[in-house]
Amino acid sequence: MINDIFMPALSSTMTEGKIVSWQKSPGDWVEKGETVLVVESDKADMDVESFSSGYLATILVAAGDVAPVGSAIALLAETEAEIEQAKQQGGTTEKKETAAATASSSATAVATAPASIATEVQDNSSRRNGRVIASPRAKKLAKDLKVDLSSLKGSGPHGRIVAEDVEMAAGRTPTPVAATVNIATPVIPTQPSIPAPSPIPSAPPTTVTPGQVVPMNTLQNAVVRNMMTSLSVPTFHVGYKIVTDNLDGLYKQIKSKGVTMTAILAKAVAMTLQKHPLVNAAYVDQGIQYPSGINIAVAVAMPDGGLITPVLQNADKMDIYSLSRTWKGLVDKARAKQLQPDEYSTGTFTLSNLGMFGVDTFDAILPPGQGSILAIGASQPQVVATADGMIGVKRQMQVNITCDHRIIYGADAAAFLQDLAKLIETNPQSLTM
Repeated sequence: MINDIFMPALSSTMTEGKIVSWQKSPGDWVEKGETVLVVESDKADMDVESFSSGYLATILVAAGDVAPVGSAIALLAETEAEIEQAKQQGGTTEKKETAAATASSSATAVATAPASIATEVQDNSSRRNGRVIASPRAKKLAKDLKVDLSSLKGSGPHGRIVAEDVEMAAGRTPTPVAATVNIATPVIPTQPSIPAPSPIPSAPPTTVTPGQVVPMNTLQNAVVRNMMTSLSVPTFHVGYKIVTDNLDGLYKQIKSKGVTMTAILAKAVAMTLQKHPLVNAAYVDQGIQYPSGINIAVAVAMPDGGLITPVLQNADKMDIYSLSRTWKGLVDKARAKQLQPDEYSTGTFTLSNLGMFGVDTFDAILPPGQGSILAIGASQPQVVATADGMIGVKRQMQVNITCDHRIIYGADAAAFLQDLAKLIETNPQSLTM
């Protein structure tokens, strides 16, 4: 039997994936659970494992190419005898690379992924090159129930025949089952992963030619989609100036132990959120969703463009030293594009810090799926009136919170900022306990 290998969905928002590399070559034997290829999703490069054993007969989408989720990217043969048949049906990578000029008229699957997929979407056919396209389970059911697959119209991705189509044709009530594909799809949290809208540059701008149009990478496209989604949310902003003299003193005391200011701020916010669970909540169609933990997402810019928000999970329950070590590990993994979905898609509250660049104040765009984001400005010396009526100098930082007005109101945001300021100004030492 020859089975399709499909582009898997590696995140809840992923619509297409770029193949970074194939870990197997045509003709290689692939064990179930063995890594077959590396795919670049919206936010990370991820190993993709085989869902079944067989020979990698032919590759339809070469490394470097992009294919939509659910489209066929290779063929897997159960026996060596079927390898040549699969090559004839799907074409080989070598043919694809050398026959680009004739790919659009070729009857084989040598055409590039976008072209072949566009054809499938247009006619919604359950056939490709005269071959019925069906899932392995659908083929098995069709054999058991004696159903002719060629007479069915598939309801799966791009007209693919699935098990439910066969059961309905046989007069049986479809049995709900998890979707079966030839590539194992990692379990992805339902909460979308949203890059924070305020960037933290990590590399010099790429040199471009004036007048040149540079295509966006997958991560940048994800940012675009997320920000467009944010436009539908009614938001408001509340600002607050926080005196940081005591916080700066604490940082000087413990930075030699590997503690970062990011970890200190994340810890301070997490502890304050314990008193304000509504600010850590999110709007859903059914009402207000209160998460089970306080997960602080912090914006990080990627070297090749785009943003990602590594998440410090249960930040309120971690000590400041463990939090700093965890943050360093997350940043290293983010730069290497090795973050796992639960390390970037589970944030409940986001921090966007441009203060390190001397930015006084800014407003951040609310990430979809969250109720609040805090924009942090630089800590700078300010001339202020002291309690005794004299003039003094204190270091202050401006923080602005953006909230979803459907569930959080001005008084809620103000009370949160007031308690955050109280913690930072009067009792920052409690962050080390």
